[in-house]
This record gives sequence, structure tokens and C-alpha cells, in this order.
Amino acid sequence: MVFSRSSGELSEVAPPVQGRWRRKLGENLTAYGLLAAALVVFALFSWWPLIRGVLLSFQQVDFVNPPSWVGFENFERLFNDPLFGAAWRNTLLFTGLALLLGFAVPFLTAVVLNELRHARSFFRVAVYLPVMLPPVVTALLWKWFYNPGPGLFNEGLRAVGLPGLSWLDSGSTAMISLVLVSTWANMGSTTLIYLAALQTIPGELYEAAELDGANLWRRLVHVTIPQTRFVLLVLLLLQVVATMQVFTEPYVMTGGGPEDATVTLLLLLYRYAFYYNDFGTASALSLLLFVVLGIFSATYVRLTRTRS
Repeated sequence: MVFSRSSGELSEVAPPVQGRWRRKLGENLTAYGLLAAALVVFALFSWWPLIRGVLLSFQQVDFVNPPSWVGFENFERLFNDPLFGAAWRNTLLFTGLALLLGFAVPFLTAVVLNELRHARSFFRVAVYLPVMLPPVVTALLWKWFYNPGPGLFNEGLRAVGLPGLSWLDSGSTAMISLVLVSTWANMGSTTLIYLAALQTIPGELYEAAELDGANLWRRLVHVTIPQTRFVLLVLLLLQVVATMQVFTEPYVMTGGGPEDATVTLLLLLYRYAFYYNDFGTASALSLLLFVVLGIFSATYVRLTRTRS
């Protein structure tokens, strides 16, 4: 603030125009400089790997010899691989089963937790605890549960007179066994998000439904689900994208077996990159998965937005 002593009194005068512009220019340059630094870091770690992956999918690369441009040969090799179709089928099967369990179970768990009147905090912590375990530790823990010999599940079956199962060694049970692990490990975060959405529903809606004679099922269908529709739609999309990229459970627990029954797309990609040193074909597979998920996400958002 600037004061002048004209006429023997202090009075406020505006700073010179040139000074204001200089200060404003300095502030803008600082803001644009900070924004540019953030953009450079984001582009370096997010956009450049994406662009590099697209280029690699059209090259023969082993990171020892100079890369050579091979056009669509990597894609042709991929399409001729018998495991390519099996990996897509297994991944889609895992996604379908994971949505049946991983989408419904956390929502119902959140509804139950929302209705609790006692020990609510304890059960919230108990539901969230598995999320705090590292994914590899979770997979190794459940691998012991599934052990056909001294495993926890087979010991429980034998205790009630039932024969044990080959959980991970049978093609009919291996995939659902992996889905159970994934659901248990990830349902904590999803449940808390559902719970937060449920607590935003006005209580007057439930009171009005009860006055109309609605039972628990009708309140769930006509009040709870419509009021949490946006959260449900967003989490459904995120779950599809996440489960299509499943890797840890099949890699640690089954290695893709038995008889390639649990070979997923990312596990096949890992084999191309680190077993066969064929990074070009691995990049081609990642590009295909990226395109499929991108088209699915765009279509899903467009359809849900139109219906909204």
C-alpha cells in the first residue's frame, strides 16, 4: 500500500501501472512454471511409457541388439499362439466370476454393516484388514489354505466327514479358487465406498418406504440401489478394468496351471517378456488389452450417461 503526503494528509494512492503488471506477470510465470513441471513429470512417467509401448509392439526388441521394425509380425505371432485364445477365455471367466462375487458381496456386506447398531467400528476394521496385507502375502496365505494335504479347507472338510478337494490342481476348481482369493483381498475398500454411499441416503426415504409397508427387499430395490446408482456404476467399471488385469493370484498360486486353465492375459504377457525375451510380442498383447479396455470404457460411459 502506498501513501502520499500531498496537502499535508495521508491518502492511499494506487501503485504504478507498470508495477502491477510486473507483479502479475511474475505470479503468472510462477504458476505456469509449476504447472509445466507437473506436466513434464506426468508425461515422462505416464505418457512416454504408453507411447514407447505402442512403438515396441511393432518392433523386434530384446534390449541387447538394436530394435528392428517388423510391422504386424508380433500381432501375427500372437494370433497364432494357441494360448492367446485360452488366455482371453480365462481372463473373461475370471472377470465374470469376480463380478458375481466381488460386486455383490461387498455391497451386501456394506448394507449389513450399515444396519448394525453395535460393534459397527469393529466389523468395519475387520472387513478392511485384508486390504492391508501385501497381495503376494495374501496369495501365499491362501495357497496354504488350499493345500490338499494339511491345508485349512481340506482339514475342515475332513473334520465333517467330507473328502478333500484339489482346489488349485483341478481345472474345475482352480479358477473359482483364485476368484475367492481376489474377492477376499479386495472387498474391504469397495465395502467402505459402498458404506459411505449408503450413509448419504436420507433416512426419510426409508421411513416413507416403511410407512408404505415395504419390506427389507423392497427397500433395497426401490431406495438403496437407486440412491447409490452412480457409485455402483463407477465401481462396476473400475472392477471390470481391474479384474481384466489379474496377475498376482495366477502367477503366485498356480503359475497358469493346471493345463493352462488359469493362464490370464497378463500372465501370458509376462511369459513373452521375461521367459522368451520377446518384448515386442508382449507389447503387442498389452496394446490389444489397452484398446479393448479403452473401447469398453468409452462405450460403458456413453451408455450410462445416455440413460442418466
